[in-house]
This record gives sequence, C-alpha cells and structure tokens, in this order.
Amino acid sequence: MGVLNSLQVDLGARSYPIEIGQGLLDGLGDGLKPLLKGRQMAVLTTETVAPLYLERAQASLTAAGFDVTPIILPDGETSKSWQALNQVFDVLIGARFERSSTVVALGGGVIGDLSGFAAASLLRGVNFVQVPTTLLSQVDSSVGGKTGINHPLGKNLIGAFYQPKKVTIDIDTLRTLPRRELLAGLAEVIKYGIIWDAELFARLERDLDAFLALEPTVVAEVIHRCCAIKAEVVSADEREAGQRALLNLGHTFGHAIENLAGYGEILHGEAVAIGMVMAADLSHWLKLCPGNDVARIRELVERAGLPLHAPKHAVEAYMDAMSRDKKVEAGVMRFVLMRGIGSAMISSDVDAAVTRQVIEAYAVA
Repeated sequence: MGVLNSLQVDLGARSYPIEIGQGLLDGLGDGLKPLLKGRQMAVLTTETVAPLYLERAQASLTAAGFDVTPIILPDGETSKSWQALNQVFDVLIGARFERSSTVVALGGGVIGDLSGFAAASLLRGVNFVQVPTTLLSQVDSSVGGKTGINHPLGKNLIGAFYQPKKVTIDIDTLRTLPRRELLAGLAEVIKYGIIWDAELFARLERDLDAFLALEPTVVAEVIHRCCAIKAEVVSADEREAGQRALLNLGHTFGHAIENLAGYGEILHGEAVAIGMVMAADLSHWLKLCPGNDVARIRELVERAGLPLHAPKHAVEAYMDAMSRDKKVEAGVMRFVLMRGIGSAMISSDVDAAVTRQVIEAYAVA
C-alpha cells in the first residue's frame, strides 16, 4: 500500500507531481495540503463513482482541513456539455468560490475534462487536481492539461490547456472498473507503445494477461511508463504545436467514429483502438510501415478484447467528420502515421483516395 511510483511533469513554475500507488485515496487530503493555500474545495464526480469513492475522498480531504462541496453529475459523454458546465458554475459561484479555491476531478476522462475546463474558466482560473479512477484517465487524459467539452459537430472542440496542481492515481480504483472500461483504457496504453516505446509494446504482448488481472506491480509500472512518456511529450510541447500531436494516433479516425455513432455509444478507447488499426493500415498502404508491425498491432488489439472495425456509415460521412478534427490546418487533414512500432510521425501529405480506401476497408456502409 502507498506510493509505488512517482514522477514530475516539468513545466517550470507550473510543474506538478504524479503519484501512483495503492490506497492513495485515504491520504488524498494530506497529500494536497502542502500544495494548496485555500481551504475551499469542490469534488466533481459521477453517479457511478460517487457511491464507490466519494465518501473516502471527502473524509480524507475534510480531515486535512478542506471545506468540501461534492458535485455529482450523470455518467457519460453527455456531461461534457455546456449544460453540465453551467450546472457546475451554478454550484461554484453559489458557494462563493475564490481564486484560491480548488476543483478536484474524481472520476474518468469526462469528469477530468469538464472539471479542468470549469477550473480554467471560473474567475479566470482556480486550482485544479486530478484523481483519475479509470485506466484511460490514469494513463492519458489526467496528465497534460487538456480540458474541454464536446460540441454536436465534434469532440473536444471547446476547451483550454490548463495544468493540474497534482495527479493522484490510486490503482485500486481499477478493481471496480467495468471490464469494458478497463479494455477501452488499454487502447491508450497500446498507443504509447506504438508511437514512442517498442519495449512497452513488447511488454504488453508479454504481460497482457497479468495486466488485465490487475497485478499491482505490473499495473503500476505500465501506468508509470505511460505517464512518463506523456510527461516528456507535454514538457516539450505543452500546447500541441508539434510532437504532442503524436499522442493523437488513431484519434482522427476515432473521433469521427464517436461522432457518427453518437457520443457514448462507442467508448473513446474503443474508437481509438479501431482508429489505431486504421492508421496503421494507412501507414502500410503509404509504404511507411512494415506489414509485420501492422499485424502485431491488430493481434494485440484483438487479444485485448477491443474492436477492429468501425460502425457502418458512408465514406463521405467519415470524411466530413474527420474534416472537423482539431488537427486540421488550412483545411487539410493531418494524420499521425507510423514508421513502425515505437516510431510515429505527423503528415498532411495523405492522398484522400487512399484515406477513403482505408475507410472502405473498415467501415463501408
């Protein structure tokens, strides 16, 4: 029990620690006390997470001297909306929050994104803390400061870069995570291996069963490696002006899949898994990536229990949805492509006809 791994996201005066371990919810308040001047705090969570972890988190924070206001929202992508954001603002403003106050995100990526955007916007910025409870949020969305909400025309189109004061990852929360959610988070873990670390990818091939059995040492080490990769990328490119876009492998296809399916019908990680396989195939068709690496990616995604094919829609519907991706520049789609496992690149020089062929292979209506 306790902290198993830790690291620092290096952003100068806005640097912050990430702690990974077991039973960390019970020490949450003591861990935050030295970092925060204000005592006023809101804990944003969901209807599913609240019965599991809110009481423990609130007890720890209260014992450390914080005045806690819980805010419980519905589960799912519907909470990444203007309506939910305004509900949060109503509570925070009604509670007379000040700039020294803190918003704590207790939950998955949706709560983290919404909470961070609320913290970034209220009074032009209050303190923000991430306590991610899903695998996807622990390895990806809780680190790096991306916050925001969805728009009916696209995912994550409205938001801000806003860094937390701390990220506390209690891997014990994964034991109550539905199997489907755990597998969806695994897609983001696989992504780090593909874009950055061939050894991580090979470890997942070797230790997948132990990871899915939630063996603590394996889980903590893999999460630490994913966070370390993201911390390195974010420290070099906080606002996605360059290499941070590599973290979006599979997301150009994936966001279009989510949009066309209707947010919440397909989990984000599931859409990313399909998108990564499509991006790998696109890379192979463009003669960038060896066919053997594409086969290894498909095999690992399939072994992880993740989908390989997208919902059936017209090719032009996918192309239109992808044209609204936030990586588009001067009206041109940019893709994260592979040179092979462990090496990725960003390209805007992709023949639309080849892109259509890949869509046809995976998602023809």
